[in-house]
Amino acid sequence: MRGHAARFVARASARSRLPLDYSVASLRVVDSLVEGLRTGTSERNRVEGVLFGLGAYVGEVLVRRAGAVWVDLDDSRRAWFGQSVGVRMPDARVWNPLGKVVNRFELGPEESLQTFYLTLHGRKRG
Repeated sequence: MRGHAARFVARASARSRLPLDYSVASLRVVDSLVEGLRTGTSERNRVEGVLFGLGAYVGEVLVRRAGAVWVDLDDSRRAWFGQSVGVRMPDARVWNPLGKVVNRFELGPEESLQTFYLTLHGRKRG
């Protein structure tokens, strides 16, 4: 997933100078990007690849800033999350950044990714 995030950042940076630096503040940029996708289309299947890249990026922010690690999900979590990968936090909780980005797209600003990080249980402090 780290590679997916890096490729997404490289493609996004080649088109514009987005501040995608894996900081917590950059999640506000991700929120704006998802909102732009929402405005441009209501059809998730048309932006599925971009949402996946953004989800990989959000997950990598959790890895770099919150002490998470990428994990392959077991069958029950795959069914629950609708994804094959997630992140495990230092306290062993498992979260679904790919699904959070999809929720942000489908449900709107109340599913803010920056707020998700700031209220996230199990992240390392500091």
